[in-house]
Amino acid sequence: MAQDMTLLWGTGSPPCWRVMIALEEKNLQGYNQKLLSFDNNEHKSQEVLDLNPRGQLPTFKHGDIIVNESYAACFYLESQFKSQGNKLIPDGQTEQALMYQRMFEGLTIYEKLYAIIYYEWFIPEGERHDSALTRRKEALTTELKLWEGYLQKLGSNTCLAGPSFSLADVTVFPTVVSLFRFGLSAERYPNLGAYYALLKGRPSIKASWPPDWLKNPKGQDTLKDI
Repeated sequence: MAQDMTLLWGTGSPPCWRVMIALEEKNLQGYNQKLLSFDNNEHKSQEVLDLNPRGQLPTFKHGDIIVNESYAACFYLESQFKSQGNKLIPDGQTEQALMYQRMFEGLTIYEKLYAIIYYEWFIPEGERHDSALTRRKEALTTELKLWEGYLQKLGSNTCLAGPSFSLADVTVFPTVVSLFRFGLSAERYPNLGAYYALLKGRPSIKASWPPDWLKNPKGQDTLKDI
């Protein structure tokens, strides 16, 4: 089953990590995988472009089926292997609705985080302005306060949609890890810090933790003042 699957991925990429966590949760270890380098522009190689004309990672193939967007791949895996491994879409109406809501809100926090992290990488030096970066940090701060409130409302020792680990956690947790990797203060955001601490030891997450982050546990301090 897993032998028919191929994943092209890049380390430290939340979208790639989402798919890897989903594969672990569905007991689909043993799939074919290839680690590519963003720094060397390998995600724009012909090998990737043949499967993903956008030249992006992850690139995921199951038999003759190609599913490249990380959210789509996670939904696909849960749908095709519903009875295998851990159930990632809760049965309860309320919990299921909250799972979908948090999943797609997760795209917003991801976007606002990387608008800061990649600012100096993607914006030419002559076009950078302190005021623009300040606005981006303010937008992320507002977003983080929302998530602090969501977690506070759910109470301690809970996942994003309730007591059960779900696709909301599969898709959003990699972004939460990135926040703290780039210097977010757990003291300033205690509920996000507690959520990080709750899930960081989960087997699927430990098994798929970005290898370069294992080698270099200390991240950057880009978000230390957020």
